[in-house]
Amino acid sequence: MPKLVTALQFAEPDAAYVVLIEARRGLSEQEAAALDARLALILANHIGDIDVLKEAVALAKAAQ
Repeated sequence: MPKLVTALQFAEPDAAYVVLIEARRGLSEQEAAALDARLALILANHIGDIDVLKEAVALAKAAQ
């Protein structure tokens, strides 16, 4: 049974996008990839649910 919430949760989605883009500004490709990896691990820990994490990984891989 799906547990992943995929409906829009941000009151201001454009602002959330800007935060993510601005975090990478001025970083090399390697630094940006490392930031993305750290962010993914921090957010995965915040979720704290392996089933939700698995759903998110599957959804992200399917979107390639």
